[in-house]
Amino acid sequence: MSDEKIRIVIADDHNVVRSGLSAFLQVFDDFELVGEAADGKEAVEVCESLHPDVVLMDLVMPVMDGAQATKEIRERFDDIQVIVLTSFKEDDLIEGALQAGAIGYLLKNVSADELADAIRSAHAGKPALAPEAAQALIKATSRRKQPYDDELTAREKEVLKMMAEGLSNPEIAQKLFVSRSTVKFHVSSILSKLGAASRTEAVSKALQQKII
Repeated sequence: MSDEKIRIVIADDHNVVRSGLSAFLQVFDDFELVGEAADGKEAVEVCESLHPDVVLMDLVMPVMDGAQATKEIRERFDDIQVIVLTSFKEDDLIEGALQAGAIGYLLKNVSADELADAIRSAHAGKPALAPEAAQALIKATSRRKQPYDDELTAREKEVLKMMAEGLSNPEIAQKLFVSRSTVKFHVSSILSKLGAASRTEAVSKALQQKII
């Protein structure tokens, strides 16, 4: 039965944490601790030599942090899943870890059963996120869905406003004291950023998004 066990590596710079996790893993028949690492660089090296199924990865570690280690492990061994296990719940750390390729993000106050379920889920290729991580992911997705206002420059918003008023390129050029080719460039950029095929669609999207 040993070949069916989920092979796990613990990466954490605190010896007491590694000891606690090691004792926890021994309770479950389907888990096998195959290696430990005290920093991110060592975690990558351990994965290279032992090729585990799942890595329990701390985020803040010396030499190389957990996010960078996760990125390197996922780029080199796409069949090794990484669960970040940390005390930190800041949105930027969560986003960074998930962008690096972590399949799970749990806080260290997680219960034993929740951690065990997360390890099994990760091994099966299913994400396991703490509520705080899920919330950060939703916020990040929501921000990406409405990027227009940040992406448009002040001049592009000015041009867009005049487009909404029905002004033609030559009229906009005259009002802004710029060449027609400059206005044409701005209009083209606006259409591209708003994902619009025409001036009318661009104005419609801008009104919907309350950009103008």
